[in-house]
Amino acid sequence: MSKALPSREQAIELLKKNHCSPHVISHCIVVTEISLEICSQLKKKGFDLDRGLVEAGALLHDIGRSKSNAVDHGVVGAQIAKQEGLPETVADIIRKHVGGGFTAEEAAELGWPVGDYMPTNLEEKVVSYADKLVDNSKRKRVPISFEVERLKAKGHIEAAERVEKLHEELSAMLGDQA
Repeated sequence: MSKALPSREQAIELLKKNHCSPHVISHCIVVTEISLEICSQLKKKGFDLDRGLVEAGALLHDIGRSKSNAVDHGVVGAQIAKQEGLPETVADIIRKHVGGGFTAEEAAELGWPVGDYMPTNLEEKVVSYADKLVDNSKRKRVPISFEVERLKAKGHIEAAERVEKLHEELSAMLGDQA
């Protein structure tokens, strides 16, 4: 594949080619729909973001789950994206979507390659946020408090705080429509 953004169909084929489960593919599609909804709302508010990048990144954000269901699936997915010849911007979304992001220090503690794992641009933030709005067991949209409480219950306080901060940031941009 070239360095062009994949179409929806190409992205779904990449998920299948890399042996993602039907559950993961379904989850990615739900996250994509929420991401595109948020993208449209942000564009109406005058924010500039790349809808095609949001769509490709959201569709492929969990491609790493084909090889890992652990927290490193973002790192694994970014490696797959690079092997597939996808643009670096898509690999960045995949790498940075987990847990509202990870600091370089946290990534080092996890033994991940040196790098930035915090969503920084709007496209990365939208996909990371939309992913936190999906209940994986039901594959449907839930309030952000659902994910925040889930993270806290697992003892992931810093991740819960980052997700809350991401929610506050996007809510402010959207005028509390997030």
